[in-house]
Parts: sequence; structure tokens; C-alpha cells
Amino acid sequence: MRAKFTAVIRAEEGGYVASTPDLDIASQGSSPEEALANLREAVELFLETASPEEVKGRLSEDAWITQFETDYAPA
Repeated sequence: MRAKFTAVIRAEEGGYVASTPDLDIASQGSSPEEALANLREAVELFLETASPEEVKGRLSEDAWITQFETDYAPA
């Protein structure tokens, strides 16, 4: 079976963090590519071991990824 997921990759201190909001799973690596490969592995392991109920409970058909702006006062 094959499925498509969203990945968000962010630079953090000393490396990169990749996460998928679809399943609420994250991983890290020293490069964006490594972080994404580690995330893929983490998702594959989750899907292989989780019960169908847990997978279904994490997946949401009503999810949006968007950006927004807001005003704030600098600290």
C-alpha cells in the first residue's frame, strides 16, 4: 500500500527537524534530506506497528495547512 503525507522541515540548532502534521510524527537529521529520510522511516515504522484504529485516529480528513499574519510588540 502507498500513501502520501505532508512534511514540514525546519532548520533548528545544529540540524533540521522534519514533521508530518498528518500523523503528528517528527524526526531530525543533519541536513533537510536526512531529516526527511528519517521522517519517512519513522512513519513507515509507525504504519507497520500501529493498530488500524490508531492510524485512523491520527489521520484527519479535515486538515488545512495555511499561513497567517499577526501584529506583535517586540520584547
